[in-house]
Amino acid sequence: MVRIGPNALPVQVCRRKLPAMTSRSYWTAVWCGFLVLTIGLGVRQSFGIFLKPVSAELDVGRELFSFGTALSMLLMGAVAPFSGRLADRFGSAPTIAGGGVVYVLGMVVTATMHDGFMLILGNILVGIGLSAATFGPVLGVILRVAPPEKQALAVGICSAGGSFGQFFIVPLAAVLQSYFGDWRPTMWALTFLAVLIIVLPIGLNDRKEIAASRKGSGGSQTTREALTEAFGLRSYVLLVTGYFVCGFHVAFVGGHLPAYISDKGIGLSLFGVELTPVELGGWAIGMVGLFNIAGAILWSSMGAKYKRKNLLTLLYLLRSLVFLGFMVAPLSAASVLIFAGSLGFLWLGTVPLTTSLVGFIFGPVHVTMLNGIVFFGHQLGSFVGGWGGGFLFDLQGNYDMMWWISIALGLVAAALHWPIVEERLTRSAAVPQPA
Repeated sequence: MVRIGPNALPVQVCRRKLPAMTSRSYWTAVWCGFLVLTIGLGVRQSFGIFLKPVSAELDVGRELFSFGTALSMLLMGAVAPFSGRLADRFGSAPTIAGGGVVYVLGMVVTATMHDGFMLILGNILVGIGLSAATFGPVLGVILRVAPPEKQALAVGICSAGGSFGQFFIVPLAAVLQSYFGDWRPTMWALTFLAVLIIVLPIGLNDRKEIAASRKGSGGSQTTREALTEAFGLRSYVLLVTGYFVCGFHVAFVGGHLPAYISDKGIGLSLFGVELTPVELGGWAIGMVGLFNIAGAILWSSMGAKYKRKNLLTLLYLLRSLVFLGFMVAPLSAASVLIFAGSLGFLWLGTVPLTTSLVGFIFGPVHVTMLNGIVFFGHQLGSFVGGWGGGFLFDLQGNYDMMWWISIALGLVAAALHWPIVEERLTRSAAVPQPA
């Protein structure tokens, strides 16, 4: 017998043991989720390769292309809570597959575009589709199906899929771009690859786990009640606000670093291998992804031992130091690759820490929707970072101001995460308790 709250009546706690998932099915979900994130985010991150050729062919400034990609990221976040609600209600597999259909349609529009309107339309469809085929729904599956003692490792491995996409797909896009000498065949190749997003969710079926968590929760908290509860918690608001900075960093670097390197004319010649500035830009984004594979797993593993909010504070502080080092060091191919590797180690370590922290505080029933709202904060930052980079470049002719803004925002994010209270939410007996 326990008492929940100072005035509550005694409540008999019944711990019903749910049947554990088999090791095979749990790992099937991990690897299918890994591939969905690899393709979805990898293809999306490759858009920076097309910034200069598309802007030139359509005769538009970098700001319009940047606005299109930034709007895509914003919609990706704005629709994420609704996609999360669909996943919580009907299951993640159909939600992710439906998002894959919209994503591919957006890629087709982008590959055939001939004016600014189609550029914006293609990005809108890609953003909406990716809202249902990205971290929220995919990691929601992992948090439900993985055994508690394996969740940190499972979430870390699955999150690394987005980084592997950067490592594999972005350099591949750069190589194809150089081979074809035209962005359209490269975009079509990426479109065909994106079709796999529609098929892979067959291994991400979590409807049984959703039903079991609802049945075992001992209550029926509504969506409105869950939202009121979350936004009444200061720590949740700080998570949403702090995640803005992560999105700003990711969108600015992913969307503008290749163009920045190309503008500076920084190539690489090593052991007889010649990389043009365009190719080096692609490989720099690939380096970010490569190092983040280890970073995502390591940060999520540390999240099982240390307070996640402290780790997030440290991570954002380190990001600011990496940006500062890149700004003050002489620009060269070596400094570009060192910067890419260092930032990659800190790139998406925020994702498993933030996602699992929301699940820890609120429990599994509404976890995808609540993470979708946190992700919206991330994508607001992506919109500002992606569009702002193009806006300031067209205004000033360089990216200098954006680099210094990135340093300052990293310090702000560290300050926001430090006061977060990392504790399970205590509810009245009538409201579902976290597992």
